[in-house]
Amino acid sequence: MPSYEDDLPRFEEHDTQVLGISVDSVFSHKAWAKSLGGITYPLLADFYPHGEVSKKYGVFRDNPDEPAYGASERALFIIDKQGIIRFIDVHPIDEQPDNEELFEVLRKLES
Repeated sequence: MPSYEDDLPRFEEHDTQVLGISVDSVFSHKAWAKSLGGITYPLLADFYPHGEVSKKYGVFRDNPDEPAYGASERALFIIDKQGIIRFIDVHPIDEQPDNEELFEVLRKLES
């Protein structure tokens, strides 16, 4: 997620708000952001009720037989100003799509 921090000016050019959300606590988010040297975009804690937002978006890992049970998938959503989901990418925890893919989606939404 540091790459989002690096590209914040480009996201802002597309009138886009970057948010990070996970089932971790606020304290965990603060420690993580500090370990990266700071994050200026909002980090939201889907901590209690545990994973409620992740469940609503269909990305909560609720199978106790699978790794990372009780966490959320690594996922990206682009939601327009009307609240309509325009892009979804769910990917392995150790991967992140190139931001250029996100900028391409944002450009298409603008036209």
